[in-house]
Amino acid sequence: MGHLEPLSRAETVQAVPSMSRIEDAGIEIPTSYRVMARRPKILEAFSTLAQAVMGRGTVDIGLKQLVAQMVSRVNGCRYCQAHTGGAAARSGIDPEKIAALWEFETDARFTDAERAALRLARDAATVPNGVTEEHFTALNEHFSEEQIVELITAAGVFAFLNLYNDTLANVLDDTSVDWASTHLGSIGWEAGKHSPAE
Repeated sequence: MGHLEPLSRAETVQAVPSMSRIEDAGIEIPTSYRVMARRPKILEAFSTLAQAVMGRGTVDIGLKQLVAQMVSRVNGCRYCQAHTGGAAARSGIDPEKIAALWEFETDARFTDAERAALRLARDAATVPNGVTEEHFTALNEHFSEEQIVELITAAGVFAFLNLYNDTLANVLDDTSVDWASTHLGSIGWEAGKHSPAE
């Protein structure tokens, strides 16, 4: 059970009417948003940022979800691993490739461009930050400066969400738990404190 009680879906939409677009798209409003809805202006601002970063842009949505998955794995946030894994799969990434993320340097399913982006995400999420000039040399071979900003911002959004969701022990929805258990369970994923049953 999370440390703070989430608002109901109806209360969330009442507090932040723009949340209805999530439900209109057939997506369940995540617990993280329903907790954040206790401060409607924060949720409005954050959801605008998250949509601008993770929605359609200059970088493939699937790659941004892989970047978010990498940051979430480095930070150990099971909540975000479940959400980003499912989102990556919905954007067309093979679940087996998502599960193999730690092997991106050697796994033939990953392109050189993906390797550069995932290396950036992995090393940016370490403490202290492990990004060097070599990361940008590799990134510049595959991405424009606009795309590099988008990739780094995707990593940063999920670094925030990792801290937020892990600290609050926000509870996952059943769909995300089922997806992650099925596709990431073989690499050790479990819901833990984010379990709906806890």
